[in-house]
Amino acid sequence: MLFFVVRRVLYGLATVVGVLLLLFVLFFLVTTPEDIARKAIGEKATPDALAQWIANHGYDKPRFWNPDDPLNTQLAEHFRRALTFDFGRSDADDVPIARRLREGVGPSLALTLPLFVLSLPLSIALALLVALFRETYVDRLGVVVCVLLMSVSLLLYIIGGQYVLGKVLKWFPISGFDPRPSVILRFLALPLTIGILASLGESVRFYRTVFVEEAGRDHVRTARAKGCSETRVMTRYVLRNSLIPILTQVVLAIPFLFTGSLLLESFFGIPGLGSLTVEAIHGNDFATLRTMVYIGSLAFIVGQILTDFSYVLVDPRVRLE
Repeated sequence: MLFFVVRRVLYGLATVVGVLLLLFVLFFLVTTPEDIARKAIGEKATPDALAQWIANHGYDKPRFWNPDDPLNTQLAEHFRRALTFDFGRSDADDVPIARRLREGVGPSLALTLPLFVLSLPLSIALALLVALFRETYVDRLGVVVCVLLMSVSLLLYIIGGQYVLGKVLKWFPISGFDPRPSVILRFLALPLTIGILASLGESVRFYRTVFVEEAGRDHVRTARAKGCSETRVMTRYVLRNSLIPILTQVVLAIPFLFTGSLLLESFFGIPGLGSLTVEAIHGNDFATLRTMVYIGSLAFIVGQILTDFSYVLVDPRVRLE
């Protein structure tokens, strides 16, 4: 087991190094410091102003090799900041990126955590219901509805929800955010509703496929032959033995709860990390955008490693070897 843990961690570190190298190519080689400076302070800035901005943000250092100080290069600084989580300052307004991250993680979790907690059991329950009536009109209708829900863009859900529920019916505010416990639910109700509805199609269809496949296995047929009711078979034997694919989806989704939802936060005015990423794209804030891409990649790598370890908890047949 120790060898497996060490190997997975080493694979993860190698992947992180690869991600950092790719980010360096995209943000330091493909994009020149002059381009970054012009996007930050304007296309009509004087050469002296551009040179001063580049020097203040450390883009004037040699890219790969500095004979006087080998560690004083853009590549070394890029790796040092990323690995120590010292992300520097924003290219747009010189605000520390770490402060922006601390300010944004709370609103992001206020949206993504309830969305995750509410959508997961609802998706599993609906998928079990559809799988219970497999090969019937209920099953076929459920699959058709799931495909229709999957075919609609999240952007259309957002615009339609804001117009119908926010503007026409006036049930919820169209956008805005207030962290006070007395009113926060009023601002989160609409994005939560839209987020759950938009995710149901894909989730229910995936879980339904897993449950139907598991329902045809030998141990399930044996349980039916012994006289177990179909409800007991689905909840105890099918659901329990389908935990590995469910756990894969869950563990991979958990790290991304901290990075927020780009579209939901942006359209509903929630000042989370998703909105921070969108603002960095629109404002040509390369430092912040580079940080958010790195954090998202790191979250995915951590999720992959945790997924492998979590298999042992739900299936005793799995061995970490």
